[in-house]
Amino acid sequence: MRKMLNTLYVTTQGAYLNKEGETVVVNIERETRLRLPIHTLGSIVCFGQVTCSPFLLGHCAENNVSVSFMTGYGKFLARVQGPVAGNVLLRREQYRQADDLKASARLARMFVLGKVANCRTVLGRAMRDHAGKIDSSGMEGIVRQFSRIARKLLREEDLDNIRGIEGRAANDYFALFNDLIVSQKEDFIFAGRNRRPPLDKVNCLLSFLYSLLYHDARSALETVGLDPAVGFLHRDRPGRLGLALDLMEEFRPVLGDRLALSLINLGQARKKGFTVTESGAVIMDDDTRKTLLTEYQKRKQIEIEHPFLKEKMPLGMLMFAQAQLLSRYLRGDLDEYPPFIWR
Repeated sequence: MRKMLNTLYVTTQGAYLNKEGETVVVNIERETRLRLPIHTLGSIVCFGQVTCSPFLLGHCAENNVSVSFMTGYGKFLARVQGPVAGNVLLRREQYRQADDLKASARLARMFVLGKVANCRTVLGRAMRDHAGKIDSSGMEGIVRQFSRIARKLLREEDLDNIRGIEGRAANDYFALFNDLIVSQKEDFIFAGRNRRPPLDKVNCLLSFLYSLLYHDARSALETVGLDPAVGFLHRDRPGRLGLALDLMEEFRPVLGDRLALSLINLGQARKKGFTVTESGAVIMDDDTRKTLLTEYQKRKQIEIEHPFLKEKMPLGMLMFAQAQLLSRYLRGDLDEYPPFIWR
């Protein structure tokens, strides 16, 4: 099990990061604002116009600290990392199973099972937490439908059918998403999922959170030696990390959707924190982005018991635990890959 390390998120535009001895130094307008020992970091994520010295990038690579660069609204651009970790035999088995559509379907259905089950839990918790504020008549039917879908997935062996099930379930889930917003309803209206770029405030929050999950999924897979580019549900496509997308499916409802809803319903995200660009894209301001990142880190520190491992761990460790279970399945140590199902 990997020790939980911290991620440094740098959002201030014009910030410059450099190395001094064994520390990472953050400078803003030529003034040192932060110093962190390299051994306390697991990764650094830079948003927008943030630069790093070549010596710092080299030092991070030597110390297994990844450095990722994102646009200001969370689109992944590039990543600097050290040598690839892990056993080449594990990666070769990953490639063999990814080339086998039947083997891919066995894994894909478990990723989708985790996503559908966790979407069901999001809806169920919303009905419980906001009783009287939510019209639960249609929601209860979708919750029951998702239970039936979960049972069906365990018997499904065709990859295209599994993809179709996932797509229909996602459509049904997001058709109810606007009902889960119980405050600031006039300012935060969700009419459907859109991306690249997000065209409303809710999608802006979701896209940014999904970018963070994508980064964390990639880190978890690389830590155990898997290739994040070669997936089972998400097939090979240049520039896309298919396995990272596979792994994060289980966590979209738990760490993405729930947090976006909390930020809106608790008033931590406000209408004034978003602007619309000339292209129609909606972006959040620095204060909203910092609030989101702070709450994301707090959420990852909540401790729960892993349903399969029966061990207590922070939410932020779950992706590493799932990546470890995936590697054990690929090596033949487990009969099935057990998805994370939130209770």
